[in-house]
Amino acid sequence: MSGAVIVAIAAAIGNLLQGWDNATIAGSILYIKKEFHLESEPTVEGLIVAMSLIGATVVTTCSGALSDLLGRRPMLIISSLLYFLSSLVMFWSPNVYILLFARLLDGLGIGLAVTLVPLYISEIAPPETRGLLNTLPQFTGSAGMFFSYCMVFGMSLTKSPSWRLMLGVLSIPSLFYFALTIFLLPESPRWLVSKGRMLEAKKVLQGLRGCQDVAGEMALLVEGLGNGGDTSIEEYIIGPANELADEEDPSKAKDQIKLYGAEQGQSWVARPVTGQGSIAQISRFGSMANPSGLVDPLVTLFGSVHEKVPENGRMGSSLFPHFGSMFSVGGNQPKNEDWDEESLAREGDDYISDAAAGDSDDNLHSPLISRQATSMDKDLPHQAHGSLANIRQSSLLQGNGGEPVGSAGIGGGWQLAWKWSEQEGPDGKKEGGFKRIYLHQEGGTGSRRGSVISLGGDLPTDGDAVQTAALVSQPALYNKDLMHHQPVGPAMIHPAETAAKGPSWNDLFEPGVKHALFVGVGLQILQQFSGINGVLYYTPQILEQAGVGFLLSNLGLSSTSSSFLISAVTTLLMLPCIAIAMRLMDISGRRTLLLTTIPILIVALLILVLGSLVDLGSTANASISTVSVVVYFCFFVMGFGPVPNILCAEIFPTRVRGLCIAICALTFWICDIIVTYSLPVMLNSIGLGGVFGLYAIVCFIAWVFVFLKVPETKGMPLEVIIEFFSVGAKQAEAANHN
Repeated sequence: MSGAVIVAIAAAIGNLLQGWDNATIAGSILYIKKEFHLESEPTVEGLIVAMSLIGATVVTTCSGALSDLLGRRPMLIISSLLYFLSSLVMFWSPNVYILLFARLLDGLGIGLAVTLVPLYISEIAPPETRGLLNTLPQFTGSAGMFFSYCMVFGMSLTKSPSWRLMLGVLSIPSLFYFALTIFLLPESPRWLVSKGRMLEAKKVLQGLRGCQDVAGEMALLVEGLGNGGDTSIEEYIIGPANELADEEDPSKAKDQIKLYGAEQGQSWVARPVTGQGSIAQISRFGSMANPSGLVDPLVTLFGSVHEKVPENGRMGSSLFPHFGSMFSVGGNQPKNEDWDEESLAREGDDYISDAAAGDSDDNLHSPLISRQATSMDKDLPHQAHGSLANIRQSSLLQGNGGEPVGSAGIGGGWQLAWKWSEQEGPDGKKEGGFKRIYLHQEGGTGSRRGSVISLGGDLPTDGDAVQTAALVSQPALYNKDLMHHQPVGPAMIHPAETAAKGPSWNDLFEPGVKHALFVGVGLQILQQFSGINGVLYYTPQILEQAGVGFLLSNLGLSSTSSSFLISAVTTLLMLPCIAIAMRLMDISGRRTLLLTTIPILIVALLILVLGSLVDLGSTANASISTVSVVVYFCFFVMGFGPVPNILCAEIFPTRVRGLCIAICALTFWICDIIVTYSLPVMLNSIGLGGVFGLYAIVCFIAWVFVFLKVPETKGMPLEVIIEFFSVGAKQAEAANHN
């Protein structure tokens, strides 16, 4: 995965520039104020600082739609150019008006970077390390602040510090970032697939994953084009054919799906679990697990999956390791990955092959699903060779009468499979369609245990049987009405057909998308009102009371230089904490980090309230306040700092991901403006103790919100997360009706 790591680091440089700029303007404004005589014009002074905030807010309104239309990479390139151009204009600024214009340009670059970098990283990162890589923007942003404060501190020691040089230095790292976006950053493979550019997406994935076999993930990206509106949860028992044979009940045998492994003569069976199905049954189990009805059913569904995540959830598939290579896409056989350049007709069937269909797009000569098995694969010899044989060795699932199902590992212990079903139409011709299935292991070998989404049924008490949950839906490209319009496969349309429509505001009103927007927007609002701006504002005063300023003045430092050094040390303390969060993000998970760090924020804020109300002596008050501030900073950057952006980049469908993230980012900037400019008013009206008390109340509300509404998404493919939101929304509706 070194390719994805390098690309993520390069993309996160955009946030380093944001942190650099924030710290630089905080230091240089002291010298700008002197040169332009702004001591008597606080409005202009505040506008110089706030103009970048205004620019970021403005560009965010259109950044998502533009990234969905033009791509993620071009927008990141534009961001780097805006950084570079704004730094040159700030370096030249002959008057306040030019400086304000430069700050506006700078804000446009910041808005694009802050909005799109987490989105981009989430789309190129593998599920197992997505949390770690998407914490990089938080780390690089804090690192940028540290480097900038060090630079400003060094310049403040000179006889005549130049604010133009402070702001103009940004052009050097921004030029470096521009070079990285041009030569190192590929386009997002998910965006490429959404536009039907399959060969490009495949080459990008091969570079990101460092392997040639990316067929499973390519298929997953295609499935991500769907909306999950008809998704249901089913359950299967998978085991050796002889153990699950049911001679007394022929109907069960009819419903069985046969699985063939690479070993000659080895056969396994997947049997659907009988009983009530789909949403009604899941709602019943969700209600049992949550009698109060307060916890969102979605949280319960996600949590039930994480109870049974295999220890090794790598992309090579570890769903059923004791089944040998049956579910493996990473076998020892060499792979021929020309699936999208070949055309294989179905033997003995009446379907038109891909090549015969006359696909008009040079980027996609045949679909992945056309490579699935037919009835001839029952006799496929183990020694077979070539691309087809290797695909067969990956995994073969045969349905009734040879109905094919293909499968591939997609990370996090999940498998992507399709089942082909067919029936005779009115004219006597065969008609059929695919069902897409995401499989996930529920219990261990021979175990009756399942998660709360288990639908019940009989499970063998011994042997090698395994219980699996399955998200079942129509494939993303399935469209019965367009069956004869540029068909890529039976009842399938080309990915470019879905891209032609583009994102629509109507998509935002789908139950799953609305549910995800509620979670994303709620987290952004609560994060901004949790007190980080107030603590940052008050930190210099606290450290001054603690005697840090007096100590530094004894070293010969001016009060201005001392404040820069204190700020540099404060940001330096954040870096190891963010590094810990990076490690824990994919182990403990996003939800767990929030639930464990927010209570510490509450305690730190309450101690600051007591420190402002109770006089324990100047030394004791200063010491306690200093420790509280440091603890608040460290635990904020471990949880509430990075997690909202990470989650917002994970929970939206591909076709509207840019649009939805832009809505969340716009919420972030608006709340940032409100909190920043309401803080002085609040300090005058309710005092420092009242402000911190209010922040503590908001943090408590945030903890309750996370506990009730925010699911755990660690290690899950983005497309599976989206399907769960769709199912969870249906479940909530069913619970309300009941």
